[in-house]
Amino acid sequence: MLQDATAERRNNIAPIPFEADAPFLKIVGELPRELNGTLYRNGPNPQFSSPGAHWFVGDGMLHAFHLEDGRASYRNRWVRTPKWLAEHDAGRALFGGFGRKLPDAPPNLTDGGVANTNIVFHAGKLLALEEGHLPTEIEPGTLATRGYYNYQGRVAGAFTAHPKIDPVTGELVFFGYNAAGPLTPALSYGSIDASGKATRFERFETPYASMVHDFIVTENHLLFPILPLTGSMERAMSGKPPYAWEPEKGAYVGVMKRNGTAKDIVWFRGEACYVFHIMNAWEEGGRIVADVMQFEEAPLFPHPDGRPTDPEKSRARHCRWTFDLSGKTDRFQQAYLDDLTGEFPRIDDRRAGLKSRHGWYACANPKGPMFGALSGIVHVDGAGMRLGQYLLPSGDTISEPVFVERSKDAAEGDGWLLAVVWRARENRSDLAVFNATDIEAGPAALVQLGHRVPDGFHGNWVGAR
Repeated sequence: MLQDATAERRNNIAPIPFEADAPFLKIVGELPRELNGTLYRNGPNPQFSSPGAHWFVGDGMLHAFHLEDGRASYRNRWVRTPKWLAEHDAGRALFGGFGRKLPDAPPNLTDGGVANTNIVFHAGKLLALEEGHLPTEIEPGTLATRGYYNYQGRVAGAFTAHPKIDPVTGELVFFGYNAAGPLTPALSYGSIDASGKATRFERFETPYASMVHDFIVTENHLLFPILPLTGSMERAMSGKPPYAWEPEKGAYVGVMKRNGTAKDIVWFRGEACYVFHIMNAWEEGGRIVADVMQFEEAPLFPHPDGRPTDPEKSRARHCRWTFDLSGKTDRFQQAYLDDLTGEFPRIDDRRAGLKSRHGWYACANPKGPMFGALSGIVHVDGAGMRLGQYLLPSGDTISEPVFVERSKDAAEGDGWLLAVVWRARENRSDLAVFNATDIEAGPAALVQLGHRVPDGFHGNWVGAR
């Protein structure tokens, strides 16, 4: 029994079965008084286990750490999507993976949304996001679910978990894949102005159906990566993997001017790879430069025949893509900037789409297993050179680091990194607060929870103002 219990505590993926409020949390060190606001995090936390369901499709659970005047409190709530409510009423799972209904589910049940990937604040709305459905509006203080939000009927269908907010105009730019239905090659894209009004919503066809988790926005361009983690309805209908790795299809990236239309898209080609997350991108002398976390082969998904991908190639590394806009070539360049395994890249969001000098991402311990869990943070400069690195004690893991500026007019990178850390030996979590430009010094403060926050995906800081 002891061996089984120890094995269970080697990772932090299993869901927690409760919602909780902790109004006064213990703090080790001192919280910066300028940190007044809430860190919201989102991730999969299935209400019920479901046979064959991918971890990606667990019900969303929000975790909110509220910091104010050196104090800290915590609240977590499931996102009460139509799927969550139906399963809660039934007392059992009704859906399997990727919206697939179980055979004994009620016939009139159609919505398998989970709202489990990201949470963003824009134009006064707090929105829980995943890539298959519309945003779900959340009440900021209570975390109560208000329901789908469709921008006065101007937006429909899938909506990315990774919209980009232009730091200059306040505009939110988004896209959605499977825009013509499940496992189709259509993409939608659009924009929401700073007041929350939908100003654009259009669709276009891509070279093939692909899982498009993130996209690229610069000052004047949108870039849509179509990478060979492919979707196939034929496979899905025959019981094979709906999404699978098909490197022979190659990599495409469509480049479109933000003030243009889909008819103007120029398609660039590259070596087969997969990218879940973009760090940042900018325009530079007739080129577009994008820093991404690139896998040689897609992880977590098999080949079409069910064979797993190669674990040696299924790890992400900091990579730079370069696009020549002169029209001399339709190939984009791909160059790794580091050999360190990492994911969940972030920047000072005030430089989103503009040339940046600071970036951070969660990394694996280079002295540990090559494909081990994310157990540290790396700070890099604008050329991808490491400026600092912090590694957790053996066995502990870390979430995506979120940057918070010291003040609205502080220099780029002047502020803190907030990251949730799982303490393996104690099987509980801390919120760690780092000085963003001195991460090697370790956390300046730890907010200690009595329970764990399961490994999740993304979060964002919303200041008290």
